[in-house]
Amino acid sequence: MLTMASYAIDRLIEKIRGTGNPSVIGLDPRTEHIPPALFKYQGEAEAILEFNRAIIDAVADIAPAVKPQIAMYERLGAAGLAAYARTIEYARAAGLIVVGDIKRGDVAATAAAYAAAHIADGAPFAADFVTVNPYMGFDAVSPFLAAAESNGRGVFALVKTSNPRSGDIQDITTATGEPLYERVGRLVSEWGADRLGEFGYSSVGAVVGATYPEQGKALRGIMPRAFILVPGYGAQGAAAADLRGFFNADGMGAIVNSSRGITAAWLSPKYRELRDDFAAAARRAAMDMRDDLRAVCGPRS
Repeated sequence: MLTMASYAIDRLIEKIRGTGNPSVIGLDPRTEHIPPALFKYQGEAEAILEFNRAIIDAVADIAPAVKPQIAMYERLGAAGLAAYARTIEYARAAGLIVVGDIKRGDVAATAAAYAAAHIADGAPFAADFVTVNPYMGFDAVSPFLAAAESNGRGVFALVKTSNPRSGDIQDITTATGEPLYERVGRLVSEWGADRLGEFGYSSVGAVVGATYPEQGKALRGIMPRAFILVPGYGAQGAAAADLRGFFNADGMGAIVNSSRGITAAWLSPKYRELRDDFAAAARRAAMDMRDDLRAVCGPRS
């Protein structure tokens, strides 16, 4: 058993407090969001890595974490996966917490193999946290929990996702009369109950979309010790004002993701004066997001 201070959740909280910024920068590279000049003498995987490194350099002192989405790298085959691994290495070397957005969940033996690849000691794609899909039940999650417990890493389990049709499954009413996402939230709380770090938060967190603020508020009450990873801010339509219920009274308990709103800021009319410097535009957008979130995540009386 690790000591409390060994948990990645404590390191994440320390970074959030140190930067005053409860945000995570999504590194989800799309071809159309990368300046054409980066492709001039190299392939797309190499351009992505160069792009990511510049973004990381631009935000490392103001943001606590980054979240690379593995699908955006897998589409390029082996070269893309190499860029994914090197992005993780570069971000961790820069002092950032890394959330590997892999959303894996399968039968136990397969889940164990995924855990060995992404969160276990010696994993080729080792991140501080990974996202997992619990909708196949505990045996699809337990290998990740075991690996995380052994080395102080953590998981974020999908509970109520930000996509418009998430309710097709996640809102189904269970036999107890509660929606399925609330039942999953209770399970997440149970799975993390004995994995509390120094600051009282669990290494087992939840993914809850910013696009569902009322559900987020309800889940905050169901999972008081789970950190919530919140996608859906910015480009997906949610504003900072929608997020207050995701945080606990201490102003902690959630970390909010923005991907293209930061990395593609150089294409936004808002940052047109920085169109020739994508990294500077990303930094400005990350600072604006930080300032926006500070209004909702401060301690509440």
